[in-house]
Amino acid sequence: MSAQNSSQIRDEAAPAQALPAALREARIWMDGQECPAAAASVSVFDRGFLYGDSVFETLRTYAGRPFALAEHVERLAESARKVFIDLPVGTGVLRSEILAACAASVRAGAEPGELYVRSMVTRGVGALGLDPGLASRPLRVIITTPLSPPAPELYEHGIATVTYRAARLADHTEASGAKLGNYLVAVLATRKAAIAGAKEALIVDSAGQVLEGATSNVFWLDGAGVLHTPGLDSGILGGITRKHLLSVARALGRKVDETTPSLDELLSAREVFISSSVRELLPVVAVDGQPIGGGRPGPVTRELHAAFRAHCLRSVG
Repeated sequence: MSAQNSSQIRDEAAPAQALPAALREARIWMDGQECPAAAASVSVFDRGFLYGDSVFETLRTYAGRPFALAEHVERLAESARKVFIDLPVGTGVLRSEILAACAASVRAGAEPGELYVRSMVTRGVGALGLDPGLASRPLRVIITTPLSPPAPELYEHGIATVTYRAARLADHTEASGAKLGNYLVAVLATRKAAIAGAKEALIVDSAGQVLEGATSNVFWLDGAGVLHTPGLDSGILGGITRKHLLSVARALGRKVDETTPSLDELLSAREVFISSSVRELLPVVAVDGQPIGGGRPGPVTRELHAAFRAHCLRSVG
């Protein structure tokens, strides 16, 4: 190798590339040890980088405390089991590490606010090749950043969505329903939504059924006032927010039915909303340019959102 080529190799001691503004307050823990966000790095031979061979969870805090922590960690463990990644530590250790990361991040915050928390486990570094047995030491990473929830006007006026027809990568495999690091379908669907000026893409399968959002679960209210959401048997992600929303809805006396709708059924709904950990409930007022209900958020969506938020605050109190 020539001296000129050698000089082009990045020196390990060179300053790390500047982080985007949104990540400058991020804090990172790798295998239980905190490291500076600007210096945090993963090997190019890590299978999470090479093949998307990883699982993850996203949660948020209320009053500085993680909501549904045990459920998120158990789902992370279940996702890992489905793709045959052995967790490097037990679920109790993971819970403790996430709690400690949240506590440290809240104390360090310049202003009071909530946190976004992402926990990830990759299969780790191994010789090049698809065989999972080539890697034996999984890597775990925890990232905390200040929470950036949707703008208030999105809850007030609702969001537009588009549909995206695709087969999800894990469908009809052992990994169906797992939260995988390989998010290509969601990435492409989100790009389509952004081009259309929409805030979410709804995944539609080959049979014309609406399964879920790119990064959310889908709910709709029919003309009789029954609340619907696709069932877990359709292979959707079993959302933690979804689960708690169903409990809240039943506590309010609302009839719930877990069925997967056709696109026509969704378009004829009285109300539609999506759910996720960070966004809670967001009302959907249009799908592919067609208005839902009266083209504005409905009263049941607002009632459920208020009840869900109160439930979250009670849960962490």
